[in-house]
Amino acid sequence: MRLLKKALVKGEGEVKLLPESIDDLWHLKHLIEKGDLVYALTFRKVESATDKLRPEQKERRPMRLGVRVETVDFHRFANRLRVSGAIESGQDVGAHHTLNIEPLRDVSIVKRWRTDQLERINKAIEESNRPEIAILTIESGEAHIGVLRQYGVEEVSSITQGGGKLEESSQPTFFADVYDQLIHTGAREYVIAGPGFIKDDFIKFASQRDKEFADRCVVENTTSIGVSGFQEALRRGAVDRLIKDAHLVKETRLIEALMKEIAIDGKVAYGMAEVKKAEAWGAIDTLLIADETLREGREKDTDIDALLTKVSNAQGHVVVFSTEFEPGKRLEKLGGIAALLRFRLETAA
Repeated sequence: MRLLKKALVKGEGEVKLLPESIDDLWHLKHLIEKGDLVYALTFRKVESATDKLRPEQKERRPMRLGVRVETVDFHRFANRLRVSGAIESGQDVGAHHTLNIEPLRDVSIVKRWRTDQLERINKAIEESNRPEIAILTIESGEAHIGVLRQYGVEEVSSITQGGGKLEESSQPTFFADVYDQLIHTGAREYVIAGPGFIKDDFIKFASQRDKEFADRCVVENTTSIGVSGFQEALRRGAVDRLIKDAHLVKETRLIEALMKEIAIDGKVAYGMAEVKKAEAWGAIDTLLIADETLREGREKDTDIDALLTKVSNAQGHVVVFSTEFEPGKRLEKLGGIAALLRFRLETAA
Protein backbone atom coordinates (compact mmCIF):
# COMPACT_ATOMS: atom_id res chain seq x y z
CA MET A 1 0.00 0.00 0.00
CA ARG A 2 1.25 3.48 -0.84
CA LEU A 3 -0.04 6.70 0.68
CA LEU A 4 -0.39 9.32 -2.07
CA LYS A 5 -2.25 12.06 -0.20
CA LYS A 6 -3.52 12.78 3.28
CA ALA A 7 -5.54 15.96 3.82
CA LEU A 8 -7.35 15.82 7.16
CA VAL A 9 -8.78 18.52 9.40
CA LYS A 10 -9.72 17.28 12.88
CA GLY A 11 -9.81 13.72 11.57
CA GLU A 12 -12.03 14.43 8.56
CA GLY A 13 -11.02 14.67 4.91
CA GLU A 14 -9.38 12.82 2.04
CA VAL A 15 -6.88 9.97 2.06
CA LYS A 16 -5.60 8.84 -1.35
CA LEU A 17 -4.12 5.36 -1.52
CA LEU A 18 -2.53 3.13 -4.13
CA PRO A 19 -3.24 -0.56 -3.46
CA GLU A 20 -0.41 -2.74 -4.76
CA SER A 21 -1.66 -6.24 -3.95
CA ILE A 22 -4.68 -8.34 -3.05
CA ASP A 23 -3.69 -7.80 0.60
CA ASP A 24 -4.16 -4.06 0.12
CA LEU A 25 -7.63 -4.63 -1.35
CA TRP A 26 -8.49 -6.59 1.78
CA HIS A 27 -7.39 -3.63 3.90
CA LEU A 28 -9.51 -1.29 1.77
CA LYS A 29 -12.54 -3.50 2.37
CA HIS A 30 -12.26 -2.66 6.05
CA LEU A 31 -11.44 1.01 5.51
CA ILE A 32 -14.31 1.85 3.15
CA GLU A 33 -17.68 2.03 4.89
CA LYS A 34 -21.26 2.76 3.99
CA GLY A 35 -21.70 6.52 3.62
CA ASP A 36 -18.10 7.25 2.60
CA LEU A 37 -17.40 9.20 -0.60
CA VAL A 38 -14.99 7.22 -2.79
CA TYR A 39 -13.29 8.47 -5.96
CA ALA A 40 -11.67 6.13 -8.49
CA LEU A 41 -11.06 5.74 -12.21
CA THR A 42 -13.85 3.76 -13.81
CA PHE A 43 -15.49 3.03 -17.14
CA ARG A 44 -19.01 4.14 -17.97
CA LYS A 45 -21.09 4.05 -21.14
CA VAL A 46 -21.36 7.44 -22.82
CA GLU A 47 -24.00 8.22 -25.41
CA SER A 48 -22.85 10.05 -28.56
CA ALA A 49 -24.87 11.35 -31.50
CA THR A 50 -24.51 8.09 -33.42
CA ASP A 51 -25.47 6.08 -30.35
CA LYS A 52 -29.02 7.47 -30.51
CA LEU A 53 -29.49 5.45 -33.66
CA ARG A 54 -27.74 2.37 -32.29
CA PRO A 55 -28.13 2.48 -28.48
CA GLU A 56 -26.53 -0.95 -28.08
CA GLN A 57 -23.26 0.53 -29.37
CA LYS A 58 -22.71 2.99 -26.52
CA GLU A 59 -19.03 3.62 -25.95
CA ARG A 60 -17.43 2.87 -22.59
CA ARG A 61 -15.08 5.68 -21.64
CA PRO A 62 -12.68 6.08 -18.70
CA MET A 63 -13.64 8.74 -16.15
CA ARG A 64 -13.11 9.51 -12.49
CA LEU A 65 -16.30 9.34 -10.47
CA GLY A 66 -17.17 9.94 -6.84
CA VAL A 67 -19.60 7.38 -5.41
CA ARG A 68 -21.43 7.59 -2.07
CA VAL A 69 -20.87 4.08 -0.75
CA GLU A 70 -23.76 1.69 -0.20
CA THR A 71 -22.03 -1.70 -0.38
CA VAL A 72 -18.45 -3.04 -0.43
CA ASP A 73 -17.62 -6.52 -1.74
CA PHE A 74 -14.20 -8.15 -1.67
CA HIS A 75 -13.67 -10.60 -4.56
CA ARG A 76 -10.43 -12.27 -3.51
CA PHE A 77 -10.18 -14.68 -6.43
CA ALA A 78 -11.06 -11.99 -8.98
CA ASN A 79 -8.41 -9.70 -7.44
CA ARG A 80 -10.76 -6.75 -7.12
CA LEU A 81 -12.86 -4.76 -4.67
CA ARG A 82 -16.35 -3.67 -5.79
CA VAL A 83 -17.66 -0.42 -4.28
CA SER A 84 -21.25 0.40 -5.21
CA GLY A 85 -23.46 3.40 -4.64
CA ALA A 86 -24.97 6.55 -6.13
CA ILE A 87 -22.75 8.83 -8.20
CA GLU A 88 -22.22 12.09 -6.33
CA SER A 89 -19.41 13.63 -8.39
CA GLY A 90 -18.88 13.35 -12.14
CA GLN A 91 -21.18 12.29 -14.97
CA ASP A 92 -24.73 11.01 -14.35
CA VAL A 93 -25.03 12.30 -10.79
CA GLY A 94 -27.65 10.30 -8.91
CA ALA A 95 -27.28 7.17 -11.04
CA HIS A 96 -26.10 3.93 -9.45
CA HIS A 97 -22.57 2.76 -10.30
CA THR A 98 -19.99 0.20 -9.18
CA LEU A 99 -16.31 1.06 -8.92
CA ASN A 100 -14.00 -1.90 -9.55
CA ILE A 101 -10.90 -1.17 -7.48
CA GLU A 102 -7.84 -3.18 -8.50
CA PRO A 103 -4.14 -3.20 -7.61
CA LEU A 104 -2.13 -0.26 -9.04
CA ARG A 105 -5.26 1.92 -9.44
CA ASP A 106 -5.43 4.75 -6.91
CA VAL A 107 -8.51 5.42 -4.81
CA SER A 108 -9.49 8.44 -2.71
CA ILE A 109 -11.65 8.06 0.39
CA VAL A 110 -13.36 11.06 1.96
CA LYS A 111 -14.80 10.52 5.42
CA ARG A 112 -14.37 11.10 9.13
CA TRP A 113 -11.43 8.84 9.95
CA ARG A 114 -11.12 6.83 13.14
CA THR A 115 -7.79 6.28 14.84
CA ASP A 116 -7.77 2.51 14.24
CA GLN A 117 -8.42 3.07 10.52
CA LEU A 118 -5.43 5.38 10.18
CA GLU A 119 -3.37 2.82 12.11
CA ARG A 120 -4.50 0.12 9.67
CA ILE A 121 -3.18 2.22 6.78
CA ASN A 122 0.18 2.60 8.52
CA LYS A 123 0.37 -1.14 9.15
CA ALA A 124 -0.55 -1.91 5.54
CA ILE A 125 2.28 0.33 4.35
CA GLU A 126 4.71 -1.38 6.75
CA GLU A 127 3.54 -4.86 5.70
CA SER A 128 4.04 -4.06 2.03
CA ASN A 129 7.74 -3.53 2.70
CA ARG A 130 8.18 -6.90 4.39
CA PRO A 131 9.53 -10.02 2.68
CA GLU A 132 6.99 -12.36 1.13
CA ILE A 133 6.82 -15.69 2.94
CA ALA A 134 5.64 -19.10 1.77
CA ILE A 135 4.93 -21.99 4.12
CA LEU A 136 5.59 -25.56 2.96
CA THR A 137 4.20 -28.43 5.01
CA ILE A 138 5.53 -31.75 3.79
CA GLU A 139 5.58 -35.45 4.61
CA SER A 140 6.21 -38.59 2.58
CA GLY A 141 4.42 -38.27 -0.74
CA GLU A 142 2.32 -35.22 0.14
CA ALA A 143 3.01 -31.49 0.38
CA HIS A 144 0.95 -28.31 0.75
CA ILE A 145 2.15 -24.79 -0.01
CA GLY A 146 0.60 -21.66 1.45
CA VAL A 147 1.42 -17.98 0.97
CA LEU A 148 1.37 -15.69 3.98
CA ARG A 149 -1.11 -12.93 3.27
CA GLN A 150 -1.98 -10.09 5.61
CA TYR A 151 -5.41 -11.66 6.07
CA GLY A 152 -4.11 -15.20 6.67
CA VAL A 153 -2.41 -18.14 4.97
CA GLU A 154 -3.78 -18.90 1.52
CA GLU A 155 -3.12 -22.43 0.28
CA VAL A 156 -1.92 -22.14 -3.31
CA SER A 157 -0.69 -25.63 -4.14
CA SER A 158 -1.11 -29.28 -3.13
CA ILE A 159 1.21 -32.02 -4.40
CA THR A 160 0.75 -35.75 -3.91
CA GLN A 161 2.72 -38.64 -5.34
CA GLY A 162 2.48 -42.40 -5.13
CA GLY A 163 -0.90 -42.38 -3.41
CA GLY A 164 0.61 -40.53 -0.47
CA LYS A 165 3.45 -43.06 0.04
CA LEU A 166 6.78 -42.02 -1.35
CA GLU A 167 9.21 -44.64 -2.67
CA GLU A 168 12.89 -43.74 -2.34
CA SER A 169 13.35 -43.98 -6.11
CA SER A 170 10.61 -41.43 -6.79
CA GLN A 171 11.67 -38.99 -4.08
CA PRO A 172 13.76 -36.75 -6.41
CA THR A 173 10.81 -36.35 -8.80
CA PHE A 174 8.48 -35.49 -5.92
CA PHE A 175 10.94 -33.02 -4.45
CA ALA A 176 11.47 -31.42 -7.87
CA ASP A 177 7.70 -30.86 -8.23
CA VAL A 178 7.49 -29.35 -4.75
CA TYR A 179 10.52 -27.14 -5.31
CA ASP A 180 9.24 -25.80 -8.64
CA GLN A 181 5.85 -24.88 -7.18
CA LEU A 182 7.40 -23.37 -4.06
CA ILE A 183 9.68 -21.15 -6.16
CA HIS A 184 6.71 -20.25 -8.38
CA THR A 185 5.03 -18.50 -5.41
CA GLY A 186 7.60 -15.71 -5.76
CA ALA A 187 8.31 -15.75 -2.01
CA ARG A 188 11.70 -14.69 -0.78
CA GLU A 189 11.65 -16.60 2.51
CA TYR A 190 10.20 -19.96 3.49
CA VAL A 191 8.91 -21.89 6.46
CA ILE A 192 9.49 -25.62 5.92
CA ALA A 193 7.39 -27.67 8.32
CA GLY A 194 6.08 -31.17 8.89
CA PRO A 195 6.57 -34.36 10.89
CA GLY A 196 9.69 -36.50 10.69
CA PHE A 197 12.81 -35.91 8.62
CA ILE A 198 11.30 -35.52 5.12
CA LYS A 199 11.48 -31.74 5.42
CA ASP A 200 15.20 -31.92 6.10
CA ASP A 201 15.70 -34.16 3.07
CA PHE A 202 13.78 -31.64 0.97
CA ILE A 203 15.99 -28.76 2.11
CA LYS A 204 19.09 -30.75 1.16
CA PHE A 205 17.57 -31.37 -2.28
CA ALA A 206 16.57 -27.70 -2.73
CA SER A 207 20.04 -26.54 -1.66
CA GLN A 208 21.48 -28.44 -4.62
CA ARG A 209 19.33 -26.22 -6.85
CA ASP A 210 20.00 -23.03 -4.91
CA LYS A 211 22.99 -22.82 -2.55
CA GLU A 212 21.33 -19.99 -0.59
CA PHE A 213 17.99 -21.78 -0.17
CA ALA A 214 18.66 -23.02 3.37
CA ASP A 215 19.65 -19.50 4.46
CA ARG A 216 16.17 -18.27 3.57
CA CYS A 217 14.37 -21.04 5.47
CA VAL A 218 13.04 -21.59 8.96
CA VAL A 219 12.42 -25.25 9.81
CA GLU A 220 9.61 -26.23 12.16
CA ASN A 221 8.40 -29.60 13.48
CA THR A 222 4.64 -30.03 13.18
CA THR A 223 2.41 -33.04 13.75
CA SER A 224 0.30 -32.36 10.66
CA ILE A 225 0.42 -30.82 7.19
CA GLY A 226 -2.00 -28.71 5.14
CA VAL A 227 -4.14 -26.02 6.79
CA SER A 228 -3.70 -27.43 10.29
CA GLY A 229 0.04 -27.63 9.64
CA PHE A 230 0.10 -23.96 8.60
CA GLN A 231 -1.62 -23.00 11.84
CA GLU A 232 0.67 -25.17 13.94
CA ALA A 233 3.76 -23.61 12.35
CA LEU A 234 2.39 -20.14 13.08
CA ARG A 235 1.53 -21.07 16.64
CA ARG A 236 5.03 -22.42 17.23
CA GLY A 237 6.50 -19.09 16.14
CA ALA A 238 8.13 -20.09 12.85
CA VAL A 239 6.94 -16.96 11.08
CA ASP A 240 7.67 -14.92 14.17
CA ARG A 241 11.33 -15.78 13.71
CA LEU A 242 11.14 -14.24 10.23
CA ILE A 243 9.02 -11.22 11.08
CA LYS A 244 9.00 -10.70 14.81
CA ASP A 245 5.87 -8.58 15.03
CA ALA A 246 3.73 -10.48 12.54
CA HIS A 247 0.09 -9.60 13.29
CA LEU A 248 -1.06 -13.03 12.16
CA VAL A 249 1.14 -14.79 14.70
CA LYS A 250 -0.23 -12.50 17.39
CA GLU A 251 -3.81 -13.43 16.45
CA THR A 252 -3.02 -17.15 16.61
CA ARG A 253 -1.42 -16.87 20.06
CA LEU A 254 -4.18 -14.66 21.45
CA ILE A 255 -6.97 -17.01 20.34
CA GLU A 256 -5.11 -19.94 21.91
CA ALA A 257 -4.79 -17.97 25.16
CA LEU A 258 -8.48 -17.10 24.97
CA MET A 259 -9.57 -20.72 24.47
CA LYS A 260 -7.34 -21.82 27.36
CA GLU A 261 -8.99 -19.33 29.71
CA ILE A 262 -12.46 -20.37 28.55
CA ALA A 263 -11.60 -24.03 29.23
CA ILE A 264 -10.72 -23.29 32.87
CA ASP A 265 -13.44 -20.65 33.34
CA GLY A 266 -10.67 -18.17 33.93
CA LYS A 267 -10.00 -14.48 33.29
CA VAL A 268 -12.07 -14.15 30.15
CA ALA A 269 -15.27 -12.63 28.77
CA TYR A 270 -16.89 -13.27 25.40
CA GLY A 271 -19.99 -11.98 23.67
CA MET A 272 -20.98 -8.32 23.66
CA ALA A 273 -22.89 -8.35 26.95
CA GLU A 274 -20.06 -9.98 28.92
CA VAL A 275 -17.41 -7.78 27.33
CA LYS A 276 -19.34 -4.60 28.18
CA LYS A 277 -19.69 -5.84 31.76
CA ALA A 278 -15.92 -6.45 31.92
CA GLU A 279 -15.23 -2.96 30.53
CA ALA A 280 -17.48 -1.39 33.15
CA TRP A 281 -15.34 -3.05 35.84
CA GLY A 282 -12.10 -1.92 34.17
CA ALA A 283 -11.10 -5.56 33.85
CA ILE A 284 -10.08 -5.74 30.17
CA ASP A 285 -6.42 -6.27 29.44
CA THR A 286 -6.79 -7.22 25.76
CA LEU A 287 -9.93 -6.80 23.67
CA LEU A 288 -10.28 -9.18 20.71
CA ILE A 289 -12.76 -8.14 18.02
CA ALA A 290 -13.44 -9.63 14.57
CA ASP A 291 -13.15 -7.20 11.66
CA GLU A 292 -16.66 -8.08 10.46
CA THR A 293 -18.11 -7.48 13.93
CA LEU A 294 -16.43 -4.07 13.99
CA ARG A 295 -17.73 -3.25 10.50
CA GLU A 296 -21.29 -4.37 11.27
CA GLY A 297 -21.28 -2.44 14.52
CA ARG A 298 -20.29 0.75 12.76
CA GLU A 299 -22.84 0.23 9.98
CA LYS A 300 -25.60 -0.19 12.57
CA ASP A 301 -24.39 3.00 14.32
CA THR A 302 -23.88 1.22 17.64
CA ASP A 303 -21.54 2.39 20.40
CA ILE A 304 -18.80 -0.02 19.30
CA ASP A 305 -16.23 2.75 18.86
CA ALA A 306 -17.03 4.14 22.27
CA LEU A 307 -16.29 0.70 23.72
CA LEU A 308 -12.91 0.53 21.96
CA THR A 309 -12.04 4.03 23.17
CA LYS A 310 -12.93 3.19 26.78
CA VAL A 311 -10.74 0.08 26.68
CA SER A 312 -7.79 2.06 25.27
CA ASN A 313 -8.26 4.86 27.81
CA ALA A 314 -8.12 2.23 30.56
CA GLN A 315 -4.68 1.08 29.30
CA GLY A 316 -6.15 -1.96 27.57
CA HIS A 317 -5.07 -3.30 24.19
CA VAL A 318 -7.38 -3.67 21.18
CA VAL A 319 -6.63 -6.30 18.50
CA VAL A 320 -8.76 -6.54 15.35
CA PHE A 321 -8.89 -10.09 13.97
CA SER A 322 -9.13 -11.04 10.30
CA THR A 323 -12.12 -13.27 9.61
CA GLU A 324 -10.31 -14.53 6.51
CA PHE A 325 -8.15 -16.65 8.82
CA GLU A 326 -8.93 -19.40 11.32
CA PRO A 327 -8.41 -17.40 14.58
CA GLY A 328 -10.88 -14.77 13.35
CA LYS A 329 -13.40 -17.44 12.40
CA ARG A 330 -13.11 -19.00 15.85
CA LEU A 331 -13.64 -15.59 17.41
CA GLU A 332 -16.78 -15.08 15.29
CA LYS A 333 -18.24 -18.28 16.78
CA LEU A 334 -17.87 -16.68 20.21
CA GLY A 335 -19.91 -13.67 19.13
CA GLY A 336 -17.16 -11.80 17.31
CA ILE A 337 -15.83 -10.13 20.45
CA ALA A 338 -14.01 -11.34 23.55
CA ALA A 339 -11.54 -10.14 26.14
CA LEU A 340 -8.62 -11.42 28.17
CA LEU A 341 -9.08 -9.94 31.62
CA ARG A 342 -6.92 -8.62 34.40
CA PHE A 343 -9.08 -10.49 36.92
CA ARG A 344 -12.12 -12.75 36.90
CA LEU A 345 -15.46 -10.96 36.90
CA GLU A 346 -16.69 -13.02 39.85
CA THR A 347 -13.87 -11.51 41.90
CA ALA A 348 -15.17 -8.03 41.14
CA ALA A 349 -18.79 -8.84 41.99
